[in-house]
Order: sequence, then structure tokens, then C-alpha cells
Amino acid sequence: MVGIILYRPEKPGNVGNIIRTCMASETHLYIIGPLTFSLGTKELQRAGMDYIKESDFTVYKDYDEFLKDFKDKNIYYVTRYSNKVYSSFDFSKIEEDIFFMFGRESTGIPHEILKENLDKCLRIPMAISARSLNLSNSVAIVLYECLRQRKFYGLATYETIKGEDFLINETKND
Repeated sequence: MVGIILYRPEKPGNVGNIIRTCMASETHLYIIGPLTFSLGTKELQRAGMDYIKESDFTVYKDYDEFLKDFKDKNIYYVTRYSNKVYSSFDFSKIEEDIFFMFGRESTGIPHEILKENLDKCLRIPMAISARSLNLSNSVAIVLYECLRQRKFYGLATYETIKGEDFLINETKND
């Protein structure tokens, strides 16, 4: 199992996009509050589209409540302060549960949490002058590297809705 953890996200549009990404990748989403917005926000609903109804996510009121369930879990922490690049980690063991925590858009993951988990901190390379990437983009980058290493286990690698040979058949019908 692969899971995404959002530590006190601030922008409903980002959360909606992440819900959509998690649904499409069969990834469970965990959201740590308190939140500054309602999960019924129109912006979140618009970004998440109809995937929100099909998504699988859990909301914790705060970090202490989250720790009760996640105290001994295999969590990686995505931060600009790490010296280790996300693609240098081995996430290939399908039987291993892995979770990726992402911080608030404005302040990231609290430094106390990062300091307690330095060996599990990772970063996405960026231009020297860049402070951060968009949260939902960061989730997609790291999540899909993990899924790639697991050879996209359980995910469709061909078109399933219109058919595997849709483009070939469409061309024949033109």
C-alpha cells in the first residue's frame, strides 16, 4: 500500500487535485487538521471533480490523533531541506507499506517532525532560486516515482474505458 499524508493543507484546490490523483492511482489519502477550509468547499469540489465521491481519504483532527494510527509506519517526509533526492530511494517492494508526508503550502512540515526523521526526508530537485513547487504537483511527482518503481502494480497501463486499441480503431473508421 502507498499512502499520501497532507499536514494541515491550506488550499482547497490543491487538496481537490490531490484527491483526484490519489483516486486515479488507488492511493489512500490522509489529511491532518485542523483545516482552514471546509471539505465541502466549491474550489475543492471543482478540482476533485466527481472523483471525490469515489476517493478514499481519512481526516485527522490534529497531529496527535494522526500519531495514534501512524506511530510505527514507514513515512517519508518531502521537504526542501533534505539533501537526498526522492528518486534515490528504493520504493520497489510492493509488499511494503509506504507513506509520503507533504507539508503546508506556506510553511511545510514542522521542523521538529523533520529533525526526528532526517533519514526519511527527501526532496524534489529545483532551480537554486526556487523555494517550492505546487503541492499537488509535488505529490504527483513523488507518488508516481514510487508507483513506477513498483511497475504500476494494480494500475491500468492501457486504455480501459474506450478500449486498448481505441486510436487504431478510430483511425480505421475515419
